[in-house]
Amino acid sequence: MPEARSWQVRWWQNRWQSATGRWRSATVEQRRTWRLSAVSAVVGLVVAVASVVAAGPWDSGQRTAERARAAGSTATGGERHGGPSRAAPSASPVLAPLGTAAVAPSPDSGDDAVPRPTGAGLADALEPLLDDDALGRPRSVSVVDAATGRQVYGARADTQAVPASIIKLATGVAALSALGPDHRIRTTVVGPDGDGKGGDGDRVVLVGGGDPTLTARPVKGADHPASLRRLADRTAAALRKSGTESVRLGYDTSLYSGPALHPIGPNENISPVTPLMIDEGRLDDSDHGPAPRSEDPAADAARAFASMLRDRGIEVRGDPRPAKAPKTGKDGKDGKDGKDGKDGKDGKDGKAGKAGKDGAKELATVRSQPLSALVERMLTNSDNDIAEALARQTALAAGEPAGFDGAGRAVTARLRALRLPLSGVRIADGSGLDRADHVSAALLAQVLVRAADPDHPELRPVLTGLPVAGFTGTLRGRYARDAVGRGVVRAKTGTLTGVNTLAGTVVDADGRLLVFAFMTNGTTDPQGAQRALDRMASALANCGCR
Repeated sequence: MPEARSWQVRWWQNRWQSATGRWRSATVEQRRTWRLSAVSAVVGLVVAVASVVAAGPWDSGQRTAERARAAGSTATGGERHGGPSRAAPSASPVLAPLGTAAVAPSPDSGDDAVPRPTGAGLADALEPLLDDDALGRPRSVSVVDAATGRQVYGARADTQAVPASIIKLATGVAALSALGPDHRIRTTVVGPDGDGKGGDGDRVVLVGGGDPTLTARPVKGADHPASLRRLADRTAAALRKSGTESVRLGYDTSLYSGPALHPIGPNENISPVTPLMIDEGRLDDSDHGPAPRSEDPAADAARAFASMLRDRGIEVRGDPRPAKAPKTGKDGKDGKDGKDGKDGKDGKDGKAGKAGKDGAKELATVRSQPLSALVERMLTNSDNDIAEALARQTALAAGEPAGFDGAGRAVTARLRALRLPLSGVRIADGSGLDRADHVSAALLAQVLVRAADPDHPELRPVLTGLPVAGFTGTLRGRYARDAVGRGVVRAKTGTLTGVNTLAGTVVDADGRLLVFAFMTNGTTDPQGAQRALDRMASALANCGCR
C-alpha cells in the first residue's frame, strides 16, 4: 500500500484536532445527542441488513424467501378441506417496520401467530377510500384472510360486475386445474402416409395445436417458446431421411371451432383466435402489449414455415393452403432440442420424433413452455392471446368445442369443481375483453385463495405470475417510489372503458397475507379510478386493521 503524502498527513491531523476541539467544547446535552445518533445509525443498519437477509434474494421482482413462505407446502392458504392445521402464509416487507417482528412465524405456531385483521379495522381503512368520486357504480370489495379463506371485509362483494382482465385469474386457475402446470402445447407437422416414404408431390400439413407463443424469431437457451425454426429443422431432416425433396404444404386449424374474431372485432389487443399463429400474430417486434395484428395469423405462419423449409433445401411447391391433416397413429416420442447456435443462428437439429403406428407419420413436433410459464406470462403482461388459448385448452380437456361458448362452459365447470361461489356468474371469454363477462369480487378473491392453498400446488403459478407493484408487468408504472404498496402489493389489473378492477395479494403491516378484489364499473376518470384502487391496496399493506 503506498505511503501517505505529507499533505495528506497534515490534512488528517487538522481534521482530528478540529473534531477533538468540537467534542471538548460541546455541552453534555450535545454529547448525549451525538452518542444517541451514532448508536441509532448502527442499530438501524443492523436491522436493515437482517431484514434483507431474512427476505432473501430477488427473482423477477419478488423475494424468493417471501415466495417460499407464501406458496410453500408448509404454509396455509385457503379454506381447509379436512387437512391438518397450518400457519398463515406471511411475508414481511423488504424492511420490516419498527416494532414488528422481522422473522416469519414458525410453521408450527398456528394461524394466530400473526394477528388477524378485523372487519371493523378494514372498514375504517377502506371505506373512506371507497367514497372517492373517481370510482363508478357499483363499487364492490372482498378482502379475505388467505389462511382461513374467510372474508374479513366485504362491500357488495356478491354483486356481479364486468371484471375486465382480472377474469384471467379464473382462466389461469381453470387451465392449471384441468391440465396441470407441466402440460405443454404441441405444434406438429404430419406427413401423408404411415411409412413416410413418398416422392415428389407429397403433401405435409402444419397442424396448429393452440400455442400462440410459437415464435419465428431466433431463440436461445433452454427455456424459450416453441420455435418454428426448430420445427422446420426437424421437418427438413425427416423429409431428407425419407428421400423427399419436394412437398406441397397445407395447414390445419381445425382444432378450434366457432368464430375466430373476438366479439370486440379486429383490435390491436388481440389477434384472431386460431390454433396456429406465430408471435401472437404481431406484425412488429413486440412480445406484449398492443400491436398491429395479422388478419390471418394461420396463413402467415404457414407462409413463414414454407420459407424456412426452402431455406433448408426442401422445395415447397405453390402457396400453403388450408388442409385437414390425415389422422396419425400412436404418437411418437418428441425429439430432443438441438443446441443453440451463436449470434442468433439456428443450432444443431434436434432428433425427429418417431413415427406413429397405423396412420400418417408425424414428421416433427415442438412443444410450448410449460403451462405454468404461460399462465405467469398471461397474468404479468395481461396477455389476451394466451388467455383465449388457455380457455380453449381447458375446453379441449373437458371435451367441449374449443370456441368461445365451449371455453366459457369448461372454465365455469372447473371453477365449480373447485367449490367456488358461482351464483350469477357468466364467463363469455378467457381474456376479459368481452363485456358480457359478469363475476363477483367474492369469486375472484376465492380464486386467489385456492391458488394460495397448499392442497392445490398446481395452482401456484396464478400467484407467482401476479404483477409486482412498481416493478413488473402491468403494475410497473403504477405505485410511486414512496407508495406503501410498492413491492408489497401483487395484483392483476383490469381496464376497459368505464371499467377498473384490481385483484391480488398483499401482506399487511402485521405480516398477514390477505387476498383482495376491488371492482368498479361506470367510471369516467380511468386514471383517477386506478389511483383510487391502488390507494386501497396500499391501505391494506399499511395497517394491521384490528
